[in-house]
Amino acid sequence: MIHKVQNNLISDEAIPLNDTEQITINNQLIAIIIYNEFNKDGIEFFTPGHFSQQLGYMKHKKGDTIQEHKHVLHTREIKFTQETLFIKRGHVKVNFYTNDNTYFTSRELKTGDVILLASGGHGFEFLDETEIIEVKQGPYAGDKDKMRFNGVKQ
Repeated sequence: MIHKVQNNLISDEAIPLNDTEQITINNQLIAIIIYNEFNKDGIEFFTPGHFSQQLGYMKHKKGDTIQEHKHVLHTREIKFTQETLFIKRGHVKVNFYTNDNTYFTSRELKTGDVILLASGGHGFEFLDETEIIEVKQGPYAGDKDKMRFNGVKQ
């Protein structure tokens, strides 16, 4: 694995862009981070269309509208849990791991940041008291959809 430094971020594919970042390992998307500073007019989705968890950003002007609509029954098959975390308040370090549980890199998230954990492994170290809102697919499977392992202790 070749690591490169770009904008003071160390990873094999760290791509900071307009206050967002995609973390990949060997062309596999591990996480998408939208930092609190991200600001853009309109609508932008950060995830590929085939992801079972879609992550988008919307900025609307006063008076804009979204046509009333409802979501109808549509069967989907979910093979892998992806989760999105909204850092409501605080400061947390996220450690990222390859699919074989090898430590890869870390990022620190603060109030207002959002992260989609797409694949690979992850662990958390809370640097301040932190509140997080988590969104992931259901129905809830308990520990049936995760494998715990010993990661880095820094």
